[in-house]
Amino acid sequence: MMREPRLYGMAIAAMVVSSLLLYLAPLIPTIVIDGVLFNSGDGPTAFERFVLRLMGGEEFVSSNLWWTAVVILLLTATAGVFAYFRGVWSALATERIIQRMRDDLYRRLQRAPLGFIDRSETGDLIQRCTSDVDTLRIFLSVHVVEIARAFAMLIVPLPIMLLVSPLMTLMSVLLLPFIVVFAVFYFRRIRTAFLHVDEAESALTSTVQENITGIRVVRAFAQQEQECDRFGERNARHRDLDNHLYRVLAWFWSLSDLMCMTQKILVVGTGLVLLATDRLEVGAFFFFLTVVGMFVWPIRQMGRILADLGKAQVAFGRIEHILGQPEESEGEDGVHLHSESVSGAIMFSNVSFSHDESAVLEEISLDIKAGSTVALVGPSGCGKSTIINLLMRFYDPDEGSIELDGVSLLEIDRGSLRSNLSVVMQEPFLFSRSLRDNLMMGRIDAEEGDIVEAATVAAIHDSIMEFDEGYSTVVGERGMTLSGGQRQRLSIARALLRDPAVLILDDALSAVDTRTERAILAALKERHHRHTTIIIAHRLTTVMQADEVFVMDKGRIVDRGTHAALLERTGLYRQFWDIQQSGANASGVDAEGGKS
Repeated sequence: MMREPRLYGMAIAAMVVSSLLLYLAPLIPTIVIDGVLFNSGDGPTAFERFVLRLMGGEEFVSSNLWWTAVVILLLTATAGVFAYFRGVWSALATERIIQRMRDDLYRRLQRAPLGFIDRSETGDLIQRCTSDVDTLRIFLSVHVVEIARAFAMLIVPLPIMLLVSPLMTLMSVLLLPFIVVFAVFYFRRIRTAFLHVDEAESALTSTVQENITGIRVVRAFAQQEQECDRFGERNARHRDLDNHLYRVLAWFWSLSDLMCMTQKILVVGTGLVLLATDRLEVGAFFFFLTVVGMFVWPIRQMGRILADLGKAQVAFGRIEHILGQPEESEGEDGVHLHSESVSGAIMFSNVSFSHDESAVLEEISLDIKAGSTVALVGPSGCGKSTIINLLMRFYDPDEGSIELDGVSLLEIDRGSLRSNLSVVMQEPFLFSRSLRDNLMMGRIDAEEGDIVEAATVAAIHDSIMEFDEGYSTVVGERGMTLSGGQRQRLSIARALLRDPAVLILDDALSAVDTRTERAILAALKERHHRHTTIIIAHRLTTVMQADEVFVMDKGRIVDRGTHAALLERTGLYRQFWDIQQSGANASGVDAEGGKS
């Protein structure tokens, strides 16, 4: 952390030296003109004699005027070398800061509460991590040192200018206060305008990201034109806000240019009057003509720095919005579970949970024995997946407690808890990597034999071997090059590869055919008691072999028992079974998934 301030300090020091040399360069011909070529009867001043002595003496310079050009060239070249090091050191410091910021942003997104992720638009988060970071990077790499440079170029020449002509120095800084006040005024307007532009760009990015992700839905419903119109509206808003920002900037640059040119005119006009009245020498006039451009530049540059500071403030505020989010808290005691000693016994005691002030679960109590297979069934929206989210500690319950092997989940380190659980989500997600890499997300140190075994149990091994590159086949983004059933089976294999204490299948067989489903369930049955298995399913043939079935409705458990016991009594489960049985008979398929 301490290297960046040191690098910035070195860059500022190099910049000060470079600025000083650049101001000395036009001073050399001034001294030669006034002290040698147009020398008055009093001779060169003490300062002029000192500089001429450094150049080799008055006689040497007067007989070798070409040496003046060489000295100017050497000063300018040396200034360029220091300017080079200033740029290198400033860039090194900036890139290190930005690298850490990107790492921190990515790490915070990985650990931020899921509630924050759910409330945020993906495109907006991407915008904050890319465009806003780049805005801040440009400001740090260019303007941090430029701020010091602007002050140095204002302060460094003042003693020299006062030494040459106090009146000309006064005229050179006369408009400085007005330019600074003007820049501060526009700083506020630019900051507000850039905030609106950044938010509009964020909305634009979110629209693009959402439509690319859902392109199949858009085309399936022939909504391309409507989505193009929607994008066009947001694009037009971004254009209008961008145009407004550039109009504000145009007024700023034009008016600041006018004030800077007025400053130069004052210097030239005053200099001509002083020359005409013999109160200013030709060399001094030449010096101020050269220096005034260099002197006015940092004044105008301060305005640009203030304008870009407004952008950087907005960008940093949007970045800080992510960095300011809390990370998922660990347990109070941070209990670390040892995989070999976790049996998988789960206890829900009067658990209630609300999402956005809407009750999702009410007084849920479950007692799942270690090594057993249980199922959760019920209509959509009854809270089945929420139970899994609470078990994974994606969220914490509002009331009640959840225990694993008698230990409250709130006391268990989240990473340790999740390393003993494997879940197959309703919508399986695959990365744009090889099949092997996707499977090894479950266990990064898995051997090839373990991978093949897990894929075989999930009935996906044969399908993988049909690909030309087998397990090295790279799937498309989100696994879209695979069928829905293949994605589900690959996700099951990934979960099995971890060999967890608790295996969770959240409607994980909905996209596979009944024959494949039977094969997977049979393979899982052979692993019975190897881990606790929780199955969420809408197709009741999936849960027939469960040791216990919990029937849910409107956030409550309304019935429980084995498949056979639930069929013997009238209730929601029996209603579901009769409906599915009727549908199966109508299509010529029996309840077991075979042909009738």
